[in-house]
Amino acid sequence: MRGVAAVALLFLNLTTALAQYPYGYPNYGQPYRQTGPAPNGPREAYAAELLRDQNEVRAQVGVPPLAWSRQLAAAAQDWADHLIRTGRFGHTPNDPYGENLYEITGGTASPDQVVGAWADEARDYDIRTNRCTSVCGHYTQIVWRATRWVGCGVAAAAGQEIWVCEYDPPGNVIGYRPY
Repeated sequence: MRGVAAVALLFLNLTTALAQYPYGYPNYGQPYRQTGPAPNGPREAYAAELLRDQNEVRAQVGVPPLAWSRQLAAAAQDWADHLIRTGRFGHTPNDPYGENLYEITGGTASPDQVVGAWADEARDYDIRTNRCTSVCGHYTQIVWRATRWVGCGVAAAAGQEIWVCEYDPPGNVIGYRPY
């Protein structure tokens, strides 16, 4: 009976992100702990880490690194702010860029966790057939060979964070391979 109680207690302690990413989420380390609400906007450290982490994923498949774009970061921040303000979660309508979204409720995330969740989708991508067995569009956007620029934003309110990254040129073009 003690084992059942321990499992129930463990289940109750799962964050939304852990429930969404049960395979490997603990590998991303502990989330950033902050004394107050997370500041909206990609702090300098966030920007550098998001760029580094995505370029590490790209290096694994031999595609050139991305460069940071302030213009894309501004667009990403505007959309993250809009989503937090409206309580919605979805892609930018008629977005001229590629876009990755990440949401966590009841905790905070780090750039490593956000990029790690997207990169974990690699397990669902089959390069031989150029198909996904499940969700893999976040991963393929990160490693899309033709993409050169990235900019990201993060917004937080009431125990929720939304992360947005914009990519130019966009990836995930039907009929083409990411790399």
